[in-house]
Amino acid sequence: MYLTNFPNEFQRALPILQQIEAHGYEAYFVGGSVRDTLLGKSIADVDIATSAFPAEIKEIFPKTIDTGIKHGTVTVMVQGIGYEVTTFRTESGYQDFRRPDHVTFVRSLRQDLQRRDFTINALAVRADGLIIDEYQGLADLAAKRIRAVGNADERFHEDALRMMRAVRFASQLGFEITTDTYVSLLHNAELLQKIAVERIHTEFEKMMVGANWLIGWKLFVATNLIKNTPFFQDHLQDDYPNFTAVTQPLMDEAAVWTLLGEGFNFTLNEQRQLLHSWKSANKVIADSQHTLAFSRLLQKHASPTAWEIYQVDATIIERLATIWPILKLQADFTGLAIQYQNLPIKNRHELALNGQVLIAELGIKPGPAIGYWLDRVEQAVVMGKVGNETGQLLNWIKAQNQ
Repeated sequence: MYLTNFPNEFQRALPILQQIEAHGYEAYFVGGSVRDTLLGKSIADVDIATSAFPAEIKEIFPKTIDTGIKHGTVTVMVQGIGYEVTTFRTESGYQDFRRPDHVTFVRSLRQDLQRRDFTINALAVRADGLIIDEYQGLADLAAKRIRAVGNADERFHEDALRMMRAVRFASQLGFEITTDTYVSLLHNAELLQKIAVERIHTEFEKMMVGANWLIGWKLFVATNLIKNTPFFQDHLQDDYPNFTAVTQPLMDEAAVWTLLGEGFNFTLNEQRQLLHSWKSANKVIADSQHTLAFSRLLQKHASPTAWEIYQVDATIIERLATIWPILKLQADFTGLAIQYQNLPIKNRHELALNGQVLIAELGIKPGPAIGYWLDRVEQAVVMGKVGNETGQLLNWIKAQNQ
């Protein structure tokens, strides 16, 4: 089978393959870029595999970077764009269940493809468009299957993170995991504890913001991978959240953690502990905490005050609008969004008053009193007690002192 229509990303990188072949070596587009091209999806990165050894690649191209030369990867620079070119290799010895103890460069494409994780990622495309399919990856793509290359136990022992990649691909692509690969997930789930949480976190986030995230979540739970991840392994429960399927995907990572916070009925402190244990970014932690807090407030009373709405922003309201249907909760998020947009100010910087004006016009001394009056003025403006105009704000302060 031939790939007759190369995407632009392949077209730009094609001269690299042609030049390698001109020097008597083999070269192919490989991995996820081939898979996504065949699925009609956009390509994130173009990976090239070759029979040429790193030293030979460096002789062919004038500008290269030794990005991972120990493992056979050289970045070839073409018109300011870097392309990773990796020598065919075999791997052996995985004492830490994630990195090979020994890498051997080989001249065989089949041997190289044999070490890859899933059949749909073990496809290669030659410069003339010929698709090399040694492990029935095309059939699995057509049948929407995720199947390990060869023995699934061996693949997962080589890199236990591949188990997370399996459920992540199920989420992103809407594919089913084959029975043998699924059984291997069950048998090897504990190996996930050998993997750094940062790597698990990356796969988990991709899984949960995928178009079919509910498929990924159910697999994550059913295969017991969840029981081998930080925080969750210490908060086990048999009754996991039964989320309702919706057509709209989760909008971002903060939406994911808010959904889980509500689904597991975590307190704000528990959610914060969960996020810290997963080494989440500070902004994600802050966004997740604010969103969960507002969700809890809405459940107490459906009509928050202008001041309570002011404490959030349009993103938090939009985020909850995607989360609540999954939890079978209802609120007038359109009305809340309109209320937010109609607020006289969205933050303190929009106040027609600042500390310098207070000092100059009212003679207030620098110190705690400045913050006190700015706080009071800010709330008064938001609540509609006074207009956001400097003169009105100064008169309002004077009236409070009478």
